[in-house]
Amino acid sequence: MAEPEAPAITVRLLSRIDDVTADAWDALIPGAEKGVSHPFLTHRFLHALEASGCAQAETGWTPRHVWVEDPDGTPIAAAPLYAKSHSQGEYVFDHGWADALERAGIPYYPKLQCSVPFTPATGPRLLSQSQEGRIAALATMVQAAEQLGCSGAHLTFLTETDRAACDKVGLLHRTDRQFHFINRDYPDFDAFLASLSSRKRKNIRKERREAQDGVAIRRLTGDDLRPEHWDIFYQCYLDTGRRKWGSPYLNRDFFDRIHETMADEIVLVMAWMDGDPVAAALNFIGSEALYGRNWGALVHKPFLHFELCYYQAIEAGLEHGLPRIEAGAQGEHKLARGYEPVTTHSAHYLAHPGLADAVGDYLDRERKAVDWDVKALERHVPFRKDG
Repeated sequence: MAEPEAPAITVRLLSRIDDVTADAWDALIPGAEKGVSHPFLTHRFLHALEASGCAQAETGWTPRHVWVEDPDGTPIAAAPLYAKSHSQGEYVFDHGWADALERAGIPYYPKLQCSVPFTPATGPRLLSQSQEGRIAALATMVQAAEQLGCSGAHLTFLTETDRAACDKVGLLHRTDRQFHFINRDYPDFDAFLASLSSRKRKNIRKERREAQDGVAIRRLTGDDLRPEHWDIFYQCYLDTGRRKWGSPYLNRDFFDRIHETMADEIVLVMAWMDGDPVAAALNFIGSEALYGRNWGALVHKPFLHFELCYYQAIEAGLEHGLPRIEAGAQGEHKLARGYEPVTTHSAHYLAHPGLADAVGDYLDRERKAVDWDVKALERHVPFRKDG
């Protein structure tokens, strides 16, 4: 890997996001000066994760955020960075890499992870308004990995701009795929349905009828959100999370904090049956996408998950005029519901040359397989063949 060269700058690793001001951090988010918003990269979101105890040393997410200033002391780059003692909550799986290095008698952890904890959403990771700043942030990560005795540094769910910077310094390139809804200037949900094949259109209408039968659904945002709504949501989140994954990553305090600071950037979809709350789905509003994040249900009702997480998200995204909806990781079942396969990107620096060579060879093959998979899935999108 080509060693990136850092200019005459000052770099720090922040032990908490509050070591810098919200204004200084948020000003570095690409596009901020034009009103572009990435809710998960904001100081307020990262602060909520740390202050609530969700992202801290005790949970295996020790903050080591990159902060870069020019010789005059003006901030020019930053990056959300964590020292990790495990590989949970990342959604780009490297357990095989860890096992290989451990079998050789070399510890894989700690490692550095440049990402938003528990959030598989594409967005900026190298927060800077310039390519020079992004390269400086990358150089800081590589040097930090060496100085802290980490096995490497990993950047996940990258934008094209960040990916280009990673390619420039020779990081390993990995791909995967998700399913996103692409808004092709649909004025409303019916216009989206009209773009589908007849069979798929009828199937979605059937699912929505069954999901909505006897169910009251509301989308809440801003001042409409109340603490009692979060109580219900959290109960649903815990119940479903424990049944599916074991231990949910986020605690109640985290949701209180985002309620206080991010209510206008949230769409909480809630469902009631006979006046009793039964399910809820949490979405975040950015300027470029609606991001579906967490959901839970206290009862089993056919297609309610699809209704709250996919169809209600489409309606909300269209109402806000957003170009796409990201519905989280994995899920081929999203394809039949209008979500299309897209390629996601990550970049990796591995300090051990033998592991780096082996992983590099593997990733060459994996990228081809992912590309084949995406192309194969594209042949099964539910849209009308006449365009």
